Amino acid sequence: MKFRDGQWLVAEGVRVQYADEVYRITPTRSGKGISLLCPMRKIMTRGDTLNLGTLSVDIEAAIDGVISVETTHWQGAVCRGPDFDLFPNGQPEVEAKITKNENGTILSAGSLSATVSSKPHEFDISFHPTGSKKPLTTLLNRSVGLAYTPAPSTPMQLADMRNFKHYIFTQTTLSVGESVHGLGERFGPFNKVGQKVTLWNADGGTSSDQAYKNISFWMSSRGYGVFINTPERVELEIGSERCCRVQTSVEGQRLRWFIIYGPSPREILGKYSILTGASGRLPSWSFGLWLSTSFTTSYDEETVNSFLSGMKARDIPVEVFHFDCFWLKAFQWCDFEFDEDMFPDPKGQITRLKADGIIKKVCVWTNPYLGQASPVFAEAAAKGYLLKRKNGDVFQWDLWQTGMGIVDFTNPDACAWFVRCLERLFDTGVDSIKTDFGERIPSEDVQWFDTSVDPKKMHNYYAFIYNKLVYETLQKRFGANEAVLFARTATAGTQRFPLTWGGDCESTPEAMAESLRGGLSLGLSGFAFWSVDIGGFEGHPPPWIYKRWVAFGLLCSHSRLHGSNSYRVPWTVDNDDQSEEGCSATLRKWTHLKSRLMPYLFSQAQECVKSGLPLSLRAMCIEFPDDPTAWTLDRQFMLGDSLLVAPVFEEDGTVQFYLPKGRWTSFFTGETKSGPDWFTETHAFGTLPLYVRPNTLLVLGKEGEKRTVYDYATDVEVRSYSASEGARAVLVDSDGKTLGALKVKNGEVTGKQLLKGNSVITVVRE
Repeated sequence: MKFRDGQWLVAEGVRVQYADEVYRITPTRSGKGISLLCPMRKIMTRGDTLNLGTLSVDIEAAIDGVISVETTHWQGAVCRGPDFDLFPNGQPEVEAKITKNENGTILSAGSLSATVSSKPHEFDISFHPTGSKKPLTTLLNRSVGLAYTPAPSTPMQLADMRNFKHYIFTQTTLSVGESVHGLGERFGPFNKVGQKVTLWNADGGTSSDQAYKNISFWMSSRGYGVFINTPERVELEIGSERCCRVQTSVEGQRLRWFIIYGPSPREILGKYSILTGASGRLPSWSFGLWLSTSFTTSYDEETVNSFLSGMKARDIPVEVFHFDCFWLKAFQWCDFEFDEDMFPDPKGQITRLKADGIIKKVCVWTNPYLGQASPVFAEAAAKGYLLKRKNGDVFQWDLWQTGMGIVDFTNPDACAWFVRCLERLFDTGVDSIKTDFGERIPSEDVQWFDTSVDPKKMHNYYAFIYNKLVYETLQKRFGANEAVLFARTATAGTQRFPLTWGGDCESTPEAMAESLRGGLSLGLSGFAFWSVDIGGFEGHPPPWIYKRWVAFGLLCSHSRLHGSNSYRVPWTVDNDDQSEEGCSATLRKWTHLKSRLMPYLFSQAQECVKSGLPLSLRAMCIEFPDDPTAWTLDRQFMLGDSLLVAPVFEEDGTVQFYLPKGRWTSFFTGETKSGPDWFTETHAFGTLPLYVRPNTLLVLGKEGEKRTVYDYATDVEVRSYSASEGARAVLVDSDGKTLGALKVKNGEVTGKQLLKGNSVITVVRE
């Protein structure tokens, strides 16, 4: 939200006041920091202390390398929940060290310090690495303040605040050349400088400035990140109100954020995961190919069986089959009952499919809404399971489902009912849940069962409690590491309940690029696992787009074929072209390749759970932060530590990509290229630029491997790509248990005793 009209004027209808100086510094109540009393004009005489507002700025040590900054105007304002679940695994201890020198008062939290200038009548707070004078960012003159709309003409009007909105804002400096990334799954430009960003979950597709997953965390190319600690609507002007500042504003009386020092992106994400949690572990089967019915297509038991038989006949293994919305009766979503006209014996069908080995697992679509045509609507409404309006009516509208209500997850009885519904699905043979929707949660004229919550905060926070409930229900039924969601909406902390996918994209190369940017941004927001609708969701993909998307999608951490009004089985896309360049052959090649990559992928996945890193899409800047070009790359990504992927967006197969410093090796041809440099290649549908990082030991399944779950240390191929002293590859089993590590020592690969069967070590490049 802009409060000014250019640099010199205040915006029409707005009154802005700034913290003009630091008048007094005292210890915070916790003893872990300092509290600044900041008048909104300079205090030259005693009389200046009267008839003015002050802002309190509390600066506290959170953990090593992380400092909390909270700005408050009226401290008596009620602070209603919900609040983010911080430090879910416990808060590490850190010493809050407070010192003074000629420059001012310094608060240190391990590797990060904040210095409050001692110059009289100034407001100047610098955040810098401990022991260094070079700032990461600063709060300077006219950078912390409040705003009223409409602008009051006299302070007496503020005795009644019902007709006024009150905002708190801060503006951190942007340095020359600094870029900003993250803020959730955003599909626009990768670098957010110059953009206005609103953190407010919305069902807006992938071709707008809206986002399904708004995450109040951003990362700077300057070695720090910022986490804004509120689920309410947050407005950011990122070099868009003042070109040299990032402005963060919220409606209310207080704003708290954490500054996180790396200096590397890996360290920033690691500390952020301590704050809000890291991803849960995912089972190995979830990394295989998922096939969907698609959305509004016509399907029944016979259709499903024909899809799976067709995939088997074409030697394309399907690990998970997904039933989208119309497993339910129309107008009754979501009452958890199979449409008996289309699926007369769902339990029997699922049992037969699994027994035949044609699939391993089944997923079904759900949402947290209930259409009034469902036979259970009246019961849910009567028992208080649905969100209400302030007058006591059930909140209903006709958007999505006729007369639909919204499940009130602040009501323990509603949660218990929802869990019972899920358990009935599990009894039917369902193993995974697609938790769709949850973005359009009303924030006005509603009353939650828990009357202590703020409806405006509940809008974004709903994503957390919705996904948490379903994820924990899956864990209780199948085991702690066997729970798998396919979620669309998220907020900070939802990364703990994997996995998510990128929402509704069109079947175009532009939408594929949009999706890639969204996945990169989400990975920089703390999410380890991500998927995309292969082929695009909306429309009928031409064969070439389908095949290029297959290559991209099978090199994401998770891979699902899904569409809206057209099927995504390959033979329906190209009239069953059976050539080696056809859709079926292309899907077969990439599915088999992902099976071969599983020893590497699943090992990397375990590390991502520990570190808070994305498996994919991993932005190039995470691995190469000292390369300025890496912070600009939004058409390629790293798959784990060692594989670089550049999807193809052109029909003729041409693709331009960048290799950072070092000698990189093509996975497919063995050809080497040296970076840093840009390259252009042309690829048929069975390849793309997939380059192996130098100094890599890459563990692969055997040639011809088609399974997703197998023994990742038996009959494997270990490829050495210019592997030198210290190179290593961690071996895990199909449950994610660490078996040990292969290491290069004195020119030899050690740990060979961990390999079983006919495993081989191949030197690709010395």
